[in-house]
Amino acid sequence: MAVHIHNPNFFHTHRLRSSLTSACGSPSSYLFHRHSASKYHSFICKSNNKDDYLIDAPVSVGDGFSFSGGKYSDQPSPSDEWLKQGKWVKAHRVGGSGVEAKDPIFGLTMGASSQASKDLFRWFCVESGSVDSPPVILIHGFPSQAYSYRKTLPVLSKNYRAIAFDWLGFGFSDKPQAGYGFNYTMDEFVSSLESFIDEVTTSKVSLVVQGYFSTAVVKYARNRPDKIKNLILLNPPLTPEHAKLPSTLSVFSNFLLGEIFSQDPLRASDKPLTSCGPYKMKEDDAMVYRRPYLTSGSSGFALNAISRSMKKELKKYAEEMRTSLMDKNWKIPITVCWGQRDRWLSYEGVEDFCKSSGHNLVEMPNAGHHVQEDCGEELGGIISRIISKSALF
Repeated sequence: MAVHIHNPNFFHTHRLRSSLTSACGSPSSYLFHRHSASKYHSFICKSNNKDDYLIDAPVSVGDGFSFSGGKYSDQPSPSDEWLKQGKWVKAHRVGGSGVEAKDPIFGLTMGASSQASKDLFRWFCVESGSVDSPPVILIHGFPSQAYSYRKTLPVLSKNYRAIAFDWLGFGFSDKPQAGYGFNYTMDEFVSSLESFIDEVTTSKVSLVVQGYFSTAVVKYARNRPDKIKNLILLNPPLTPEHAKLPSTLSVFSNFLLGEIFSQDPLRASDKPLTSCGPYKMKEDDAMVYRRPYLTSGSSGFALNAISRSMKKELKKYAEEMRTSLMDKNWKIPITVCWGQRDRWLSYEGVEDFCKSSGHNLVEMPNAGHHVQEDCGEELGGIISRIISKSALF
């Protein structure tokens, strides 16, 4: 990677241009600007790649409703390989009365995967890099998994202890039925995140979070500024127009229809990941995202509960996030990375927000809403550069 620095002071230079081979397959360059009238900095990633990123997975892979089937029904799945890389961390105390969960439609006792643990919840996470290196925690959006950072982790592991986890209700972490130990409210996501971070490290951390869960992470950062070195937001809901779930996600909150659609892996995993930007799934990747929905109904019921909670609370949390980030007393360094091919959240107003709040902005023209999926390796380089340079000041 060739780097040209016209001025050794990263945040006091007028322009810094670096080039590297991006995850999208072509060299990319970045322009870093400083506006002396405010603390605002603008980073522009320009990529020349015009090709599609990946090949669409055929719909015929699995029927979307069965608990088995498809190419990997009788052989190891890519999700098995992903699971081997990870571990489970117990964090956040289970609430509720301890009674067995029942399904919300027929009142039948749910399977073991929908039952809450007896003490602490289990979180699935994948970690790369030395335990002695500065920690960077990668937080997926709604709905996704830690797997979305699979191309970012190896890049960060060269200099950092990189940790990607599945939120409760997603991926391979615990998914208790709502009302039986965890209700999937935004406040619970904030408090559970605090429990997880306290469990995995005692050091200050850099946090990277994508999409709608940025609202919960910013609230955690506001509550615990002592724990955070840097906060990097990937396509967060920054404007009032962003504080509304797209139909692809809000459909899961509908009565009865939401319960049905959330049990369909093609609607619950494939469509949210591929309808919001240029990302096209390989079959191997699709099977990792589908597996939680293929093996148990608990993933679908959790998605249903989270969608209802998010739809109800997103506006309030987004407003709180904007207020916090505009606060002149905010001390944590903030960078917004924006995939400009986002089909869910408009770029309009994002640059103005960053200018007025004095926060850094990185524009990524070839990425969509799920930045880490479209340009994961490139994102890893950007994160490394942001953290290492900000440490100088």
